[in-house]
Amino acid sequence: MYYSYVPPYRQPASRQQDRMLTVTGNGRVSIEPDIASIQLAVMTEDESLSSAQQENAQIMNQVIQSLVDLGVPRENIRTTSYQIFPRYDFVDGQQILRGYEVTNQISVRITPISEVGTVIDTAVQNGVNRVSSIQFSVANSQDYYQQALVRALENAQAKAQTIAESLQVDLDLTPVKITEEFSETPAAFKTMAVSAESFSTPIEPGQIGIHAVVEVQFQY
Repeated sequence: MYYSYVPPYRQPASRQQDRMLTVTGNGRVSIEPDIASIQLAVMTEDESLSSAQQENAQIMNQVIQSLVDLGVPRENIRTTSYQIFPRYDFVDGQQILRGYEVTNQISVRITPISEVGTVIDTAVQNGVNRVSSIQFSVANSQDYYQQALVRALENAQAKAQTIAESLQVDLDLTPVKITEEFSETPAAFKTMAVSAESFSTPIEPGQIGIHAVVEVQFQY
């Protein structure tokens, strides 16, 4: 069966007002980060839970003091995780408790990021045996986001103009409506394994991108 649809007649002025072109604009600013946050952990094992905890606390206190002596402000060091896990062996199908694993993890905020390698090496030398994610960011991210927002709007205008020229219609480049899409500032992550023999750890943060997305309506 065939259906046809005939839109209702409208006055030219009304139709002109309803002619809208909606485009999405994207903007990006690439910058070098100036803040690094790293996750450092001390893991200890012992048959006795209290012994594992005591050893862990002693090592972690030594690690924290070494970082403070290095110049890291104490307020930039915070505990992010403290975990206790029982360890078992399986003998002849039976589960036998062999001891406990205690892990204490801290997050360290470092600026300037040129000190990241030194911080890692110092922490490892003083007992850290796990380094997980390294996150790079910028202190004034909102300033860079505003730049990305301007580029997103310019991108939207360029897209709209290209479409209008293709359709051979007159476009009013003054937006009728702008909707800012939520955009989270992404950060670069690096994960590495370290050992007690790790010295002068090289860290290359590269660049991170700050994005902005807008939906813009134009009249033509």
